[in-house]
Amino acid sequence: MIRLRSAVDEHLRVNPAADGFVSRQLMASTPSTLRIEGDDNLQSMLVGAMMRKIKSRTWKKQRYFKLQEDCMTIWYKSKKAGNAHSTFSVSEVEAVREGHQSEVLLSIANEFPANRCFTLVFRGRKGNLDLVAESAEEAQSWIRGIRKLIENVENMGEREKLDQWISDWFKKADKDRDGRMNFKEVRDLLKMMNVDMNEHHALRLFTLADKSCSGSLEDDEFVLFYKMLTQREDVLTVFQEFSSDGQTLSHRDLEDFLREEQLEGDNVQQHAMHLIEQYEPSETAKMLNLMTFDGFLMYLGSTEGSIFNPQQRGIYQNMTLPLCHYFISSSHNTYLMEDQLRGQSSVEGYIRALNRGCRCVEVDCWDGPSGEPIVYHGHTFTSKILFKDVVTTVGNYAFKVSEYPVILSIENHCSVEQQRVMARHLSHILGEKLLRKPLDGHTSTELPSPENLKGKILVKAKKIGGLEDNIGALVEDSLSGEVSDDDDVAEMEEENLHRDSVHGRRKKSKQCLSKELSDCVIYCKSFHFRSFKHSQMHSKFYEVASFTESKARKYLKESGAEFVQHNSRQLTRVYPTGFRTDSSNFNPQEMWNAGCQIVALNFQTAGEGMDLNDGLFSQNGCCGYVLKPSFMRQTRSGFDPETPQKQEDYQPVLLTVQVISGQQLPKVNIKEGSIVDPLVRVEIHGVPMDQAKQETRYIENNGFNPVWQDSLRFTIHTPELALVRFVVEDYDKTSKNDFVGQYTVPLTCMQQGYRHIHLLSRDGTSIPPSSLFVHVRIKEV
Repeated sequence: MIRLRSAVDEHLRVNPAADGFVSRQLMASTPSTLRIEGDDNLQSMLVGAMMRKIKSRTWKKQRYFKLQEDCMTIWYKSKKAGNAHSTFSVSEVEAVREGHQSEVLLSIANEFPANRCFTLVFRGRKGNLDLVAESAEEAQSWIRGIRKLIENVENMGEREKLDQWISDWFKKADKDRDGRMNFKEVRDLLKMMNVDMNEHHALRLFTLADKSCSGSLEDDEFVLFYKMLTQREDVLTVFQEFSSDGQTLSHRDLEDFLREEQLEGDNVQQHAMHLIEQYEPSETAKMLNLMTFDGFLMYLGSTEGSIFNPQQRGIYQNMTLPLCHYFISSSHNTYLMEDQLRGQSSVEGYIRALNRGCRCVEVDCWDGPSGEPIVYHGHTFTSKILFKDVVTTVGNYAFKVSEYPVILSIENHCSVEQQRVMARHLSHILGEKLLRKPLDGHTSTELPSPENLKGKILVKAKKIGGLEDNIGALVEDSLSGEVSDDDDVAEMEEENLHRDSVHGRRKKSKQCLSKELSDCVIYCKSFHFRSFKHSQMHSKFYEVASFTESKARKYLKESGAEFVQHNSRQLTRVYPTGFRTDSSNFNPQEMWNAGCQIVALNFQTAGEGMDLNDGLFSQNGCCGYVLKPSFMRQTRSGFDPETPQKQEDYQPVLLTVQVISGQQLPKVNIKEGSIVDPLVRVEIHGVPMDQAKQETRYIENNGFNPVWQDSLRFTIHTPELALVRFVVEDYDKTSKNDFVGQYTVPLTCMQQGYRHIHLLSRDGTSIPPSSLFVHVRIKEV
C-alpha cells in the first residue's frame, strides 16, 4: 500500500519552482533537446524506410522501420503481418557497425554492397540486428541518426532518464492516444508500474491532480499525479533533519550533512558549492546558495550520490608493477555463444568480451580444410570459425575500451604445417600490435607491467625452450621441436579426459611445435605444474600454469599460503571444469582469494559468476586490470585465505547496511495483475571466513516504492578482497524466488552514508530508474 505523506501538499506549496522544473523537463521531453527540425537524418527516420532484415544467407525479409515521435523507440513490421509489429528502445542499442561487420552480413557480401549494410549491436546478450537499406544514402541516414540518438541517451542525467521513464509510462497508459488519461487508464497504469493501491486512494490522488476538473489528466496534471505518487518520505526525513528551516538546505546545512553522514572530510565547503551548482534546479535557490528538496534528491540519485565512489571509476591504481600483481579480466572458450557441446561459435564472442574490458581471450585451434586452421570446441558439435577471422577481430577490438595488453590464450591442436599458418596470420594481421620479442632494457627476472605493454597483444601457448632463446636470436629457417608431456599445457588434460571418456579413447603422445608459432610466445609460456616447491626452485617468471577449478580448489585448501606466494611471482590461469557443458560458471572469488590472476569465465552466461567479475572490474577505468592487495604481491607473504586472522596487518571491519527503500523495481512476472513482493539480500563474497548473506523481510505487493528500514551487519576479516552483492528478488513461498535486479561493488569502492544503488538486469545492463536507497557504515573492529 502506498501512503501519501501529508507534507506533500505543503512541500509543493513552499517549493513551486521545483515542481515547475519537473513539469517543464517532462513536457520538453527528448525530441526537443535533439533539435529534430534541423536534422535530416532524424526527419528521415521519423518518416520510415523499407529495409531487409537478415538472419542468415537464406533468411532475408523486408520490414518497414520507423522512429517513433518520442525519439526513443524504433518500430518495425512486415507487409504481411497486419497490425502486428515489434519495437525496441534506443537505450537497448550499444553501437552501430557499418558495412559487413557481422558474420551474417559477411555471408551475403556478394549479394549486397557494404555501403548499404549495417548492424545494430544490443546491450547485454541480446542478438544483433543485421539490416540492408535500399540505398547507401538511406543506410548512412539511419547510421548517423541512430548514433546521434545513442549519444543523446548516454548524455542523459538521472533526472532526464527519469523523465523519459515517466513519458514512456504515460504513452503506455494512454490507450486511446488522446494525450489524456482517464481514471481507468490510471488504474491500469498503477498495475503496470508494480503498484498495489486500493481504488479509493487511487481516486483521491487522481482527483487531487485533476486541477481542471475534466475527469482526465493532461500534461502538467500527470506530472503532479506522478510527483504525489513518488513522494520520497525516506529522503524527505533526511532532508528535514539537516534543514535549518525545514524547507531548504543552507550551504552550512549541506556541509554538515556531507561531513556527518556522508563522511566526506576533504574540501567539504568546496564540494557543497559544487553540488548546489550541479544539481539545484531552482536558479533562485542557486543565487542564494541554497539547495531545495528537488536538488537534494537529484544529488542522491546521481553518480556522486551512488554507492560506488566516482573517484575509483577511472584509472586510479599504479599500472607500472609486474603483470602478475594484477587480477586480469579473462574469458573461457571465448568463441562460444551458448553451451559447450552444440553451441554456435562466433567472432561475436570476442567482440562482446573485449568490449566488456576482458583482457585474456581463449582460442582452441584445430586443423581445418584447405590448410586454414579453425576454431571450435574439439570433439563436440559446436560450429567452426576460421582462426584468421578470430585474429582479425581481436586486432580490431583489442584496444577499443582499454589500452592495456590483451593475452591470446591458445590451445593448440594443429599440425606443424597449420601452426605455421597460425604464426603467419598472427604476424601479418596483428603487425606491430603483436609482441614478438622481449621489451628493450626490461629486466629478465620479472614480468613487464601493463603500462609497459600498452597496445600489445601477447600470445600464451606452448614454447620450444625458454624466453632466453628469443633474446638476440636471429630469424632462422622454419624448424620444429617436440614438447614432452612435462611441458604440455595442463588445461588440455581434464577437458580431453572428459571428451575422450565420451568417445572411448585416450592417447598420450609428444606434440610437435613449429618454431614460427613458438617464437610468438614471449612472456606467457604454458607449462605443466608439478608442485609449489618444484615451481619455486625451477620455474621461470614467464611460465604460466593452468588449473581446472577443481584442481585450483584442491591446492587452495591444502597449500593456500604457498599458492598466494606462487602467484606473486607468476601468472596462473584457472578455467571451468570440462563437465560444465552448459557453460555455467564457478565462483571466481575463490580463485582471486589465492591471487590467481587469469580466472577465466564463460562471458556468455549471466549469473552470480559474471556479476562478481563485472563488480571487481568495474573499478580502475574498467580497463580489465585490478591491482592485487599489497599482502598478495610480496613474495614472502604469509597470507593464507583460509586463516586471514594470522596476517601481520590483520584489521577486520564491521559493515552495516541499512536497506531503507526501493524505487520502481521492474516487473518479473508478465501475468496481468501480478505485483512484485520484493526482498533484498546482501551477500559478502571474499575469503571463506567472510562468505555471508543476510536478507530483509519481503514487502507484499509493492515493487514501486517498498520500504524496509532493515539493518544488516557483517564482520569482514579481509576487506581488501571483499565484494558486496545486493540482490533483489520477488518472494515466492511455493517456489524459487524470481530474480529482479542486482548490483555488485568492491567493499573498498563503497561510499558511506545515504546512497542509491542503481540496479542492473541479469545481463548486467542498467534498468533505470530501478534503485535501492541504503545507508552504509564501515568501521574498524
